[in-house]
Amino acid sequence: MSSGRPQNRRAFGGVRLGQLFGVEIRLDFTLIIVFFLVATSFGQGTLPGWHPDWPTGLVWVVAIGAAILFFASVLLHELSHALVARAQGIPVRGITLFMLGGVAQIEKEPSSPGREFTMAIVGPLTSIAIGVACSVFVGARLSMGPQAFAEHPSEAFQALGPVATLLAWLGPLNLVLGVFNLVPGFPLDGGRVLRAILWAISGDRVRASRWAAFSGQVFGWGLTALGIVMAFGSVFPVVGGGFVQGIWFVLLGFYLTSAAHATSERVMVQSALDDVPVRTLMLTRFDTVEPGMPVQVFVDEHLLGSEQRCFPVTSDGRFEGLVSLADVRAARGDWDTRKVGNIMTPAGRVGTVSPDANAADALDELARRDVDQLAVVDARGDLVGLLRRRDIVRWLSIRDSRELLARRSGFMASISPSVPHGGRSAHR
Repeated sequence: MSSGRPQNRRAFGGVRLGQLFGVEIRLDFTLIIVFFLVATSFGQGTLPGWHPDWPTGLVWVVAIGAAILFFASVLLHELSHALVARAQGIPVRGITLFMLGGVAQIEKEPSSPGREFTMAIVGPLTSIAIGVACSVFVGARLSMGPQAFAEHPSEAFQALGPVATLLAWLGPLNLVLGVFNLVPGFPLDGGRVLRAILWAISGDRVRASRWAAFSGQVFGWGLTALGIVMAFGSVFPVVGGGFVQGIWFVLLGFYLTSAAHATSERVMVQSALDDVPVRTLMLTRFDTVEPGMPVQVFVDEHLLGSEQRCFPVTSDGRFEGLVSLADVRAARGDWDTRKVGNIMTPAGRVGTVSPDANAADALDELARRDVDQLAVVDARGDLVGLLRRRDIVRWLSIRDSRELLARRSGFMASISPSVPHGGRSAHR
């Protein structure tokens, strides 16, 4: 359905399915719900209407195959995003299929409107291509000709075998999926296409993101309202629909609205941090410990008497690793005989960043690793600071407060009476 960057790994869990072209594929547990709904709807409603003479076993085999092929087509849609992103040098963490479709977990935003447009448009084009290919195949297998679906739909569907029946259902579904994703609003691919166009016209990625996100929110609100009306078709008989379809529209509308808002917020944060070096935000006053310190001494003299919960481990100024409360707990009370160096997370497994790195890239690294801090290490390998999530949040809060104060000051200046230099105000 969309390509985007989750804020942490916990947002996209589930079962690891494997890799395709070097891209990790995961299935979210919510997929079970949709798999059941698709298979049940196709097996109990659509197939018996198309093939009343088919045995029950065959109906359910085809219905389950339909659910599998549907999510395979969603996977191809997302895989096209991932492959184009990688071709442009943008890292891709993986693809997660979940209840409302799929998402390609792309690590960085495209660097130009052209790259944004290419990466966004390829998904809908892939779905439309699948839909056209399926429809052409079914039309070629039908002895009555493709026009039979319009002239004699019942006879046309009854003439199809199991494979052709699957493709006759999958083709239009992918066409709808492709066209739906072209709706110009975040987080749909059409929203990214819109942002690319507005970005190219205005030259301002942040402003273009705001417009595209607002468009996505409006569309989400519209879907939610339509779903409510459809779900209560007995109250609004003019619109009709059905309760299940209506609830589905409501869920989709809520998802689109919240995702559009989250995308807009993320772009704003990334923009605010774009030109800020890590050294501006990093913590420079903190305690360090040595790898040879007994764990019991570390607990008594450092962990218990400080608000600091993560301590850099250094030897002659060089960064060796990090030790935290979680590491102490994992030691299972064997604190007298074990050293900090035995329980710490080694430097090679700890996220590090240069003090001159871009804070926006550091935030990406925090999200990618799903950690609360990064060690700031200079070119010689010496530890010079810690970059924590809360330091970034605090800096953003101070920045927002400063901008709000500046706007209020400007507003007050605009409504205050002007006083000539050297004169006195008439109001005392």
